[in-house]
Amino acid sequence: MLEGEPGCGKTRLARAVAYEFGRKYQQNGQKWPYADWYIKSSDQARDGLYIYDAIWRLYDVQITSQLSTSDVLDASEREKIRTRLSDTKHHAYITWGAIGEAFRVSQEGQRMIVLIDEIDKADPDLPNDLLLELEEKRFFVKETGEEIRVNPDYQPIIFITSNGQRKLSDAFLRRCIYCYIEFPKPDKLQEIVTARFGNRRKWTKQIIETSVSRFCDVRQKMEEYKGEFGKKVSTSEFIDWLNALELNSKNATDLKSLLLEEKIPYPNTLFKSRDDCEFAGELGDE
Repeated sequence: MLEGEPGCGKTRLARAVAYEFGRKYQQNGQKWPYADWYIKSSDQARDGLYIYDAIWRLYDVQITSQLSTSDVLDASEREKIRTRLSDTKHHAYITWGAIGEAFRVSQEGQRMIVLIDEIDKADPDLPNDLLLELEEKRFFVKETGEEIRVNPDYQPIIFITSNGQRKLSDAFLRRCIYCYIEFPKPDKLQEIVTARFGNRRKWTKQIIETSVSRFCDVRQKMEEYKGEFGKKVSTSEFIDWLNALELNSKNATDLKSLLLEEKIPYPNTLFKSRDDCEFAGELGDE
């Protein structure tokens, strides 16, 4: 379970782990198995497991029962329909969700990385409806009675993110390992900027240090202005701001001039509300 300020990198962590696992363990340049489930407010727990297309199966049953089927479909299409209907597990009519796919590929000897993003956005019942699946690593396909069970040697690694908009139940949290992602310190921010921009000529070490210093100063003043729990500029917005500076500067001299302007250049990449933009203007007047 990952929590932290919006924009701190929670969502990207799962894909980053899959990338690193692929580099370390996979053969022949293959990607590490990865699946994600971006939660919507209307989602139910079953959406993360599977979706059964009963209408498609009903269509197949009806069309094969019509006397004029031979006039409507060629032989290859009729054979495909017969093959789908003859599968007692009905897998052709099932679309596997991120968790369902991870459980299935474990039976093939693959350990998948799964992201369940912003679970606090869902209906309060959704996390509790996943308790069996998360603890016992199994679920049933209701329409067929098939049990999908994880191979214990290849259990998926499931990253769940939350922005803390809704309190999650104790029963759900008990099944998670909790991690709060702290905002990076200045030296870590310098590492991030160097990794993103350090291979470009205009981004000298001094300019990288200047950009981090300017950003940290703005963030500190925002904390004084909004309090500890107010929305402050995030790491992702910092990167967006640097991209804007990159696009609008021809060389290191231009870039340095932008960073040292009294008023923050391209403030709309950093600030996402009218109050914050007004706050940015006041910073330039100080």
